[in-house]
Amino acid sequence: MKTGIIVQARMGSERLPGKVMLNIDENPMLFYVINQLRYCKLADVIIIATTSNKEDDVIEKYTKSQNIECFRGNDGDVLDRYYQCAKKYNISTIVRITCDDPLIDPVIVDQTIRKFYSDDFDFVTNRMSRTFPFGTEVDVFSFESFSNLWKKAKKPSEREHVIPYYYNNSHDFSIFNISNPENLSHLSWSVDRKNDLLFVREIVLRIKNRPILMNDILLLLKKEPKLMQINSNRIPDEGYLKSLDEDKSKGFV
Repeated sequence: MKTGIIVQARMGSERLPGKVMLNIDENPMLFYVINQLRYCKLADVIIIATTSNKEDDVIEKYTKSQNIECFRGNDGDVLDRYYQCAKKYNISTIVRITCDDPLIDPVIVDQTIRKFYSDDFDFVTNRMSRTFPFGTEVDVFSFESFSNLWKKAKKPSEREHVIPYYYNNSHDFSIFNISNPENLSHLSWSVDRKNDLLFVREIVLRIKNRPILMNDILLLLKKEPKLMQINSNRIPDEGYLKSLDEDKSKGFV
């Protein structure tokens, strides 16, 4: 059994172009994603999965400079990118992280992996019914179930966002959603637009612990609640909502 963290990353973000290589402090977002995930105890490998586009050469170069594996695959069909990456590296359990989340909490990642292995689950997540902040999303799924999904998923939203087929067809899979004791889904330190990046910069500036955990951020926001105004105008799941519109335009219900 091999557990692999696959992080999707690309330079071609529409709302904040090149964001994965934009600096948070003296280091780019990609550094923080990698560094946070290095603290995970239950994963065997971390792989950055980017596209074969020329503009993403910089991601491959930086990833290799950090002694992290890099896979290059399909741009629009992110589901296929994950499948081909997992197949190449013989990963039996896939942990999906996005590069939008530079402060991904390794404790939450390990919690999700641990839950996945506690029973015969196909898919374990903390986003299906949200109680965790945006920016802490973790999805863990078996390569076996994912192979089936890879063959059947047709909607643009399912191919671009990798996991919607699981919860659109939940009756076909064994699924578990991890809930936080307190509903914190109104909070976000995911980076989608410039204000989100500014917010994360302020968090990193103030918290000296490494890794930066969710509880560290919650404590900071309790002391300095005005920080939350920086990205208070965000639109949750903006990219996914756009993909749902594409589903409709192509005749998918």
